[in-house]
Amino acid sequence: MGKEENVKRRIWMVGLIAVATAVAVTLQPGSSSAGPSVPQRIAAGTLKPTYLKVDGGTKRLPFLSPGRTELLTNSRAAARAQRVASDGAGIAVKSAGCAERAGGRNVRVNQDCTYRRQAEEHIAADPNNPNNLVAGMNDSLVGWNRTSIDFSVDGGRHWGAISTAPFGYRLNDPQDLLPTAADPNRHTIRGDAGSLHAYDACSDPYVAADSRGRFFYTCVGFDIASNDSLAFVVPSPPGAKGSYFDQVPPPSGVQPPYTGREHIVAEDNSAAASYDAPKVTADHFVHSPNRDNVYFTWTVFNFSCGPAHDQFCESPVWGSMSTDHGFTWSTPEMISGVNPAVCTLGNTFDPDLNPGSCNFDGHSDLTVRPNGELAVTFIGQNTPTQNPQILGLRCHPAGSSTAGTAHLNCGTPHKVADYVTGPSCDFGGGLEQCIPGVYIRAPFETAQRLTVDERTGDLYNTWYDYRLGEFDVFVTRSTDGGTTWSPPRLVNPDRGTDHYFSAIDVGENHGAQVAIGYYRTGRVAGENVTPPGGFGPDVATKMSDFVLAGGSGQATPYRFEVLSPKFPPPDGIQAGFNGDYSGITVDRNGIAHPVWSDTRNRTPNPTFDKVTVDEDVFTAARPIPGR
Repeated sequence: MGKEENVKRRIWMVGLIAVATAVAVTLQPGSSSAGPSVPQRIAAGTLKPTYLKVDGGTKRLPFLSPGRTELLTNSRAAARAQRVASDGAGIAVKSAGCAERAGGRNVRVNQDCTYRRQAEEHIAADPNNPNNLVAGMNDSLVGWNRTSIDFSVDGGRHWGAISTAPFGYRLNDPQDLLPTAADPNRHTIRGDAGSLHAYDACSDPYVAADSRGRFFYTCVGFDIASNDSLAFVVPSPPGAKGSYFDQVPPPSGVQPPYTGREHIVAEDNSAAASYDAPKVTADHFVHSPNRDNVYFTWTVFNFSCGPAHDQFCESPVWGSMSTDHGFTWSTPEMISGVNPAVCTLGNTFDPDLNPGSCNFDGHSDLTVRPNGELAVTFIGQNTPTQNPQILGLRCHPAGSSTAGTAHLNCGTPHKVADYVTGPSCDFGGGLEQCIPGVYIRAPFETAQRLTVDERTGDLYNTWYDYRLGEFDVFVTRSTDGGTTWSPPRLVNPDRGTDHYFSAIDVGENHGAQVAIGYYRTGRVAGENVTPPGGFGPDVATKMSDFVLAGGSGQATPYRFEVLSPKFPPPDGIQAGFNGDYSGITVDRNGIAHPVWSDTRNRTPNPTFDKVTVDEDVFTAARPIPGR
């Protein structure tokens, strides 16, 4: 073992007793950029979303997701809440969850007994076993987002939980991820020296399953005290059914025989490569030429422009693929591309960039078609007006990730639909799109979702926007692999409420039965005109519910079924955030399994918990309405 490996091993071992950061800074100075990190600047209010003057007013450019930024503002409050003297937290404990935390007519997915937020959920089903489900969610069990994984083997009636982050052994070391003889892929974008910090937190969870029942899990790992970012995908073996996932390994030389590269898509320690919004999917089609390939997309924010080299430059979508079940990943590729016909302003902050670059992007989503093609959609702000647009890519993956020859081969981005923004609130970082009636963030960056009709290969995209003077849910379809899309169709039949956080899947056993889950919230007076400074928390007076809608193809509006009871807005230290999205999967029997978070449960000790209502994740197994 060489000197460098010895240093890494000592740092890693000391880190296990909670002082790794101090040692890492001593042994490897200069690995973080000079000055405060991106997370520290967000927490201090010195790094905020960028606004750009365009025809018709001012537009807000994409920014790191609220799941990341919420951690920076609420973790200190959560820590203070724990120090409040109390005779107890009012929890009635039993071996399987907590007695007073039942879901009523729904099933509570998270199994903790705390009054900490669980939100921003995603779900997948084993294509061979409709009883086997896996869900991921943002989980503040430890006081900040570490995310968690939950699994069910009885069709969602009961759930087990994994609350341990899958990256606990990882120390940031991008230079350890440059190409080698054994692995010719480059698993870093910038390749700067590492901080050798452990990762504090994780956000934006996503799950997927392949044709053999392997599950895959991802979230974006980051560190508050540095610019560290980690993109990874960990698998769960077929027999584990989502009850166990591999861990991201420590750097090379620390824990042989691990190479320090397994399951890592990319890692950086630079303000010019701040990761956000990871998404994963797998080719689960038995007859696909790319059967069981795994695909990954994410947004990479570059905050190195301006006179001080610390402001927004761009936020393009990147991608990678694995041909060995998520163990080895291809060299990351920027895939959001260039198309002057639909994108402009791409060189606004960096004159060396192409003005037609589609590089002001938010969250992506992705799915696989039966012929092995990969489809990707994302929201972008490279428009001449205030409103963003949804763009799509058609990709033809090829090659081997283990041999270093894998490429996504994505084509030119095409327009899916225009997006119309709605009212804004100020949560402390400038104006953000919101749902005024519950005073929660509703970022346009996260609004769109993608799925496929497994029989025909047709693609469906859903989103919510404000084109009709309220937040409504829309759907569009592509019958040519994502090159062209139908005009948007209104999903919700009811008017007079806000509809948002839509998620979509398609059932296969009764034709193209589309299932979409979404929230509904009452509207406030004057909602169509955002007041100066935005709506404030005083308007959070409305109740919400969650519904499952369904119909045949584009025969809209869809019928819907109300799944949840009415629930109030998040409050206390959890006010302003109920995740960025909901989730849904339809199993092979045509049963829909939506997942959402709501606040039906109340804490018995609001002084101790600093909330009166808690955010928990729920599900319900239901036939698709309208079938």
